[in-house]
Amino acid sequence: MAQRIRRTLVGVVAALIAFLSAAQPASAHGFTSVVHADVTAGDEGHIRTALKLEYDLFVVSAADSANDDPLFKAGTAAFEAGDPAAQAAALDAHAESATAYVTRRFSVTADGTACTPRRSGGFTMGSQDGVPYAELLVDWACAAGGRVHEVRSGLFPDAEDFVTGTKTIVTYELDGRTGSAALDSGQPSFSTAQAWYERFWEFFRLGAEHLLGGIDHILFLLALIAGSRRPREIVLAATSFTLAHSVTFMLAALGLVSAPAQVVEPVIALSIAVVAGWYLWRIWRRGDHATDLEPSGDGHFGLDGAGWSRLGVVFCFGLVHGLGFAGALGIDEPWSWTLLWSLLVFNIGIEVVQLAVIAAVFPLLMLLRKRSPAAGLWATGALSAGVAAMGLLWCVQRVLGL
Repeated sequence: MAQRIRRTLVGVVAALIAFLSAAQPASAHGFTSVVHADVTAGDEGHIRTALKLEYDLFVVSAADSANDDPLFKAGTAAFEAGDPAAQAAALDAHAESATAYVTRRFSVTADGTACTPRRSGGFTMGSQDGVPYAELLVDWACAAGGRVHEVRSGLFPDAEDFVTGTKTIVTYELDGRTGSAALDSGQPSFSTAQAWYERFWEFFRLGAEHLLGGIDHILFLLALIAGSRRPREIVLAATSFTLAHSVTFMLAALGLVSAPAQVVEPVIALSIAVVAGWYLWRIWRRGDHATDLEPSGDGHFGLDGAGWSRLGVVFCFGLVHGLGFAGALGIDEPWSWTLLWSLLVFNIGIEVVQLAVIAAVFPLLMLLRKRSPAAGLWATGALSAGVAAMGLLWCVQRVLGL
């Protein structure tokens, strides 16, 4: 039986690798671009917005919108050269087209009346998670005495066909209130009159959508479920993963840790392969006894040596996944405490979906193993083989920058 399982697993892995060899790299996170906007009150009747936009996407979108081919050529050449000064100069030389793109898709109103935008100063360059970002200051002249302001963002919409699922993360100090909001096509605006729980719901929803849209995190979770032998193992593994990525996610939000996406993304892909491969190795060694606990399994939490080792590996990889979550939102500098609480709610949204997946899948796996141990072993082995193959493929693609 064990010999037959080993031969079959080899065949499954080989077939899956061949099938997936033409696949594109995973989009690690559900968002393809993130805009950052800091909104503050200026002089009487004026609002100041500091916008950060992904440079290469901004150049393409603004040039296409204004039919400004010189902007596209100059901006693209500066991007390929990796020269921040040239990038800012390209935008300044075509400031009318670039600014018009922003002010047509990003707006501020006061008590329902549109505010008038005016660019303040030239473009500057920065970066988010190692990606060049253009920075633009816009001053908005609003009706004096406005008590409630609304901010709306439709930057980089899906209809442009350049990206999908753009998010605009807004922090504000306005109308005597401070807070943060997450805007997208489903929730394109927010008002300073909104209650705190409405803003937090946006971040909760954002976190839930983030996990569901990030296929590599779903596969990592499925690998954990497939390789867990007892309910306590998946609970402890999920708890370990949660604690680990919460730690690095919040440290990144505080600006205390950071890591380049070129390192984080391949390691995330590798973590998928390792966790799935761990279970395949156990099947290889123990055959149809792969789900049995070893004699030392009467210690704390009923885990044996293999269980504790796996828990440690999951925790370490969870630390890296936390940096991946932070990178998805462009977090590489300290922000306000108000935004930090919103990001905590974002994290809770991730966890709720994670627990929902476990609650839906693991009982079915336990039922299958109870009724037909051989079928359960084949099902989890095939799932783990597919996940491991996909993780290895993504790791190679991300290392090579494909």
